[in-house]
Amino acid sequence: MIRSNRRTSRRRLVARVAAGAFLLASATACELPSFGYPKGITPEAKRIYNIWSGSSIAALVVGVGVWGLIFWCSFAYRKKTDELPKQVRYNLPIEILYTVVPFVIVGGLFYYTARDESKLDRTPKPDMTVSVVGFRWDWEFGYIEKGANGQDVVKAQVVGRPGQPAVLVLPTDRSILFKETSADVVHSFWVIEFNFKRDVIPGRVNEFEISKITRTGTFIGRCAELCGVDHDRMDFIVKVVPAKVFDAYVAHNYDPKYLTASTTGSAS
Repeated sequence: MIRSNRRTSRRRLVARVAAGAFLLASATACELPSFGYPKGITPEAKRIYNIWSGSSIAALVVGVGVWGLIFWCSFAYRKKTDELPKQVRYNLPIEILYTVVPFVIVGGLFYYTARDESKLDRTPKPDMTVSVVGFRWDWEFGYIEKGANGQDVVKAQVVGRPGQPAVLVLPTDRSILFKETSADVVHSFWVIEFNFKRDVIPGRVNEFEISKITRTGTFIGRCAELCGVDHDRMDFIVKVVPAKVFDAYVAHNYDPKYLTASTTGSAS
C-alpha cells in the first residue's frame, strides 16, 4: 500500500513538472519572439511576422508537451519488475485524444494560413505600379503609368549592372503593385523587410501588392531562387523616401539628384 502511494505521488510530481513546462512555454507566446524574422516595414510584413511567430510558438508548445510526456512515461513506466505492464491498446479515449488533438492543431494552422494568404494575394487598385524583370544576373525596374489608350507605359527604367546594383526608389504611405517576369530562368524577388518573396518566372507575370511602406530607409533586396552561377550577386537596393520627396523625383523625370538625404535607416 505504501509503495503504491509512493508511485502515485511520483507520477503526480512528474505530471506537475510537465504541466509547468508546458505552461511556461505557452506564456512566452505573449511576447511574440521573432525567431529570426524582422518585424518588417509594411502591414503585410507584420501579418506574415505574426503568423510565423504564432506557428513557431505553437510548434514549440507542442514539442515541449511531447517531450514532457516522453520524459514522464520514461520515468513513471520504467521497468521495475518482470511483470508485464497494463496494456492500453484499443483504449478508445486515448485513440480519440491523439486523433483529435493533431486535427485541431493542423486545422488551426490551416485556417490562419489560408486567411492571411487570401489577404496577401489581393491586388486592389494601387497608387503606383512597378515592373520587375529578373535576368542573369541582375534586375530591371520600371515605373509604370497608364497611357492615353489605357495601356501600361513604362516611364522610367533602372537597370542593374555588375558592381552597380539597381536602386528602386519607393515612397512611403502609398500602395504599390509589383508586376514580375523573367527574361531567362526562374528568379525570386525578395526584399527582406517585406517578409515576402514571389517567384519571377519567364513567360508569366506574377503580381503582389503592398498597402504602404511605413518607414524610410535603405534596404537590401535579393534573388531568393537558386538561378545559376552568379545567383549570389543578384542583389538590389530599395530606397524608401517620404511621399513628397518621391513626387519631386517623379516630377523631375526620375532624376536621382532630387532625392534628398531625408531617408533614415541603414542597409539590411
